[in-house]
Amino acid sequence: MWRRLQTLAPSLRRAATSSSSARAAPLSTAPAAFRRTSPLLSSPDDKPAPTKVEDVMPIATGLEREELEAELQGKKRFDMDPVVGPFGTKEEPAVIESYYNKRIVGCPGGEGEDEHDVVWFWLEKDKPHECPVCLQYFVLKVIGDGGDPDGHDVDEDEHH
Repeated sequence: MWRRLQTLAPSLRRAATSSSSARAAPLSTAPAAFRRTSPLLSSPDDKPAPTKVEDVMPIATGLEREELEAELQGKKRFDMDPVVGPFGTKEEPAVIESYYNKRIVGCPGGEGEDEHDVVWFWLEKDKPHECPVCLQYFVLKVIGDGGDPDGHDVDEDEHH
């Protein structure tokens, strides 16, 4: 969906700014839909960058709206980039941040000959984990409110 928005962003901007014509311009033409476009919130030439979510996506709500608002402020709402850092050892494990008390983590191994297929595992708060293939250590650092990612805390299980 996000890539589709990036493709439509220039057309959406043109449609929003062209108030002089009685009929709105079409969102895309066949060749334009496959053309490489600039990032969603960049402004071409001398036009000012959009300042409100409504300028970019008038019907955005919820998490999509939060993400667009953060991007307009030059921030990232969701950090989707893989964690990069030194190889985790028992003395200095690789620190993985999470908004919750546990998170799924994938270990691709080290570099070169130490690289292996990704091994996926649950990493939990206060429980260091060692990759069974490359012996890299990981710890979880909770940076949010904590709790379970599925929204079911321990006390809520008794009510079922």
